[in-house]
Amino acid sequence: MSLVTKSAPVFQAEAVANMAFTNINLEEYRGKWVVLFFYPLDFTFVCPTEITAFSDRAAEFTERGVQILGVSTDSKFSHLAWENQPRAEGGLGKIEYPLIADFTKQISTDYGVLLPGGMALRATFIIDPEGVVQYELVHALGIGRNVDEILRSIDALQFTRQHGEVCPAGWSKGAATIVPDVAKSKDYFQKHGNK
Repeated sequence: MSLVTKSAPVFQAEAVANMAFTNINLEEYRGKWVVLFFYPLDFTFVCPTEITAFSDRAAEFTERGVQILGVSTDSKFSHLAWENQPRAEGGLGKIEYPLIADFTKQISTDYGVLLPGGMALRATFIIDPEGVVQYELVHALGIGRNVDEILRSIDALQFTRQHGEVCPAGWSKGAATIVPDVAKSKDYFQKHGNK
């Protein structure tokens, strides 16, 4: 069952941030947008490409008032060892956001993404400043996420929240939106409707 429109399951967990051990409490991010993403395992093949892609674009998330949090069922020691391994060798290098250790697998269970083998599916949740899940994407392990699409989705969620208008398929920042009213929406469809 989807978590969209429901309160995000809260958690406290150990993590690695700024190459050191720390504790993360999801409640501390109330008032901010959060991208919470789950990945299967440290020291694998697709995962480092996603984790570093998020890290390389961290400033774009910060500009939007978004905190990134990565989660896997590995230990904090595994996370730290992976960050200490150079990217050229399949490692991460320094990451610009925390990597959470869901060693008990409770967070993955609460978010509905734990596989029977004990690792998490590839899943992304966008949580609004009130702690409500507004976006959820869960998919197979063999394909990596598209950071551009996650940023686009954040832009759309924030625009809709601020302006009360809705975003059509493929919308990107600055494009036309729709007034969610039977009469007023016709303005959009008359200008941009399918031909």
